[in-house]
Amino acid sequence: MHAEVDVDVVVIGAGQAGLSSAYHLARAGIDHVVLDHAPRPGGAWQYRWPSLTYGKVHGMHALPGMELTGADPLRPSSEVVGEYFAAYEDRFGLRVRRPVDVSAVREGDGGRLRAQTSAGAWSARALINATGTWDRPFWPRYPGQETFRGRQLHTAHYPGPQEFAGARVIVVGGGTSAVQHLLEIAEVAERTTWVTRRPPVFRDGDFGEAEGRAAVALVDERVRRGLPPQSVVSVTGLPLNEAVRAGLASGVLNRLPVFDRITATGAVWADGSRVDADAIVWATGFRAAVDHLAPLRLREPGGGIRVEGTRAVRDERIHLVGYGPSASTVGANRAGGAAVREIRRLLTREPAPAPAPTP
Repeated sequence: MHAEVDVDVVVIGAGQAGLSSAYHLARAGIDHVVLDHAPRPGGAWQYRWPSLTYGKVHGMHALPGMELTGADPLRPSSEVVGEYFAAYEDRFGLRVRRPVDVSAVREGDGGRLRAQTSAGAWSARALINATGTWDRPFWPRYPGQETFRGRQLHTAHYPGPQEFAGARVIVVGGGTSAVQHLLEIAEVAERTTWVTRRPPVFRDGDFGEAEGRAAVALVDERVRRGLPPQSVVSVTGLPLNEAVRAGLASGVLNRLPVFDRITATGAVWADGSRVDADAIVWATGFRAAVDHLAPLRLREPGGGIRVEGTRAVRDERIHLVGYGPSASTVGANRAGGAAVREIRRLLTREPAPAPAPTP
């Protein structure tokens, strides 16, 4: 049996958002614990496929207080970022408890929160949720999907292109991961087919600060309305780099609208056309991993958790970092500091006086 441990703040997750939050909590001198379910440092990066080298990473921003320098662009990003996060934890003395699975966060005693975990329970006055999305891959459903005799897998379990040598592969999804999968699978596969629900939007030219603010504002607007967040990347468009231009020129990135149904041997469209396939790769994104917060009833009728900045509107003790507009690496850094400033004010606030007795 584990005794319940009291701290001021529990941080759930030790990816970019969690480490940034822990850094600011440590600097503010706030008693806290960081709980991470992964077996080692690296957040979701440790699960990325080996062919995603650091040079292919789109927009990795350094953690606060320590730059990532001298990384070999040809090394797998899982190794580069994992080593960087490990060095960061060590440099700033961020004592992360791992592997610890958080099953539920509930109301505790005396206005505190109680985090139930595989390693016992923690009682806290505030909580920073930094669990990201990697643990909730989204699988859309189509008629006949269960009859497909080939292989189906999601980006979350993508092994790299080598396992698709000589195969006929359908890649579903309109994001950066889908494009990366297609470009490298096409080099070894017999044939690739790209399928998206909407025509992809390619972004030419620089993506500066003004464009970044506009994209974040679109995501923020959804979250403020209590709708499930879209990723920041989903509203920025696909960058037209040299590899993408080559894929467009070769026809690898010629896109088809989504199919009508799946068969045992491939996919069929509404007009009767069909594509035979040995594998379907679902590069269809992720959803926020917040089910452990369900006992607190934070969701709005629209399905999302409404936040102001990082604070959950329904419970000021809860901050979501790396959620919605702070889902990018630079956004997570800034949000970690913002969350800690609000939590510091919460922790130092004088309790409201008891109402005077009625005469």
